[in-house]
Amino acid sequence: MNESVNADPAELAKFSELAHRWWDPDSEFRPLHQINPLRLDWIDQLAPLDGRKVLDVGCGGGILADSMARKGAEVTGIDLASKALRVARLHALEAQTPRIQYREISAEALAQEAPASFDIVTCMEMLEHVPDPHSVVAACAQLVKPGGWVFFSTINRNAKAFALAIVGAEYVLRMLPRGTHEYAKLIRPSELAAACRAADLDVVQTRGMQHNPLTGRYWLSSDTSVNYLFATRRPAA
Repeated sequence: MNESVNADPAELAKFSELAHRWWDPDSEFRPLHQINPLRLDWIDQLAPLDGRKVLDVGCGGGILADSMARKGAEVTGIDLASKALRVARLHALEAQTPRIQYREISAEALAQEAPASFDIVTCMEMLEHVPDPHSVVAACAQLVKPGGWVFFSTINRNAKAFALAIVGAEYVLRMLPRGTHEYAKLIRPSELAAACRAADLDVVQTRGMQHNPLTGRYWLSSDTSVNYLFATRRPAA
């Protein structure tokens, strides 16, 4: 892999190894299937998807991208994990998902190729898996049109997040494969906010995502101590 690409080969290999299981709702990707309606509705409420041109950065097997297309958006999903993209394309064909395409390209490269091309950009559960998350944030800001929305989700870096998102989710409850997340790569909300400001993105709303392991229910709240989401907007020209 070209050293200039902002990607960790080990991370790409990790997700490629599981690629065939992306669309199995009882697989390692079950949490993504469970939270998808929640994050989809949150995005759609702030920035209605119908008729919008949308980019999903780090789309993986296409769970969010597919659901946004079904909301009426024209969606492009990008990732650098080849096997995951093949799964996403196959699912789109089998499910006859309208208005969706997938490309193997980095956010930074696409920002050079097609700046200010999208009404909405999403980058969910991806920043904590790349060597330079600030570079991805900057690329997302370049890719969205003036006045457009950029949505991020990631995991906080603190003792509580380590206990719940890593020890609890990966080792105790086994909701995720061990090694899915590395504590040092987690991102504090203050750090993400600083990256957004540096990229000229205004933080409009911050939400936390809560989970009850006994009931399996997920919901949004004001508690950003573990999983959290940012809604940001590029100032209008």
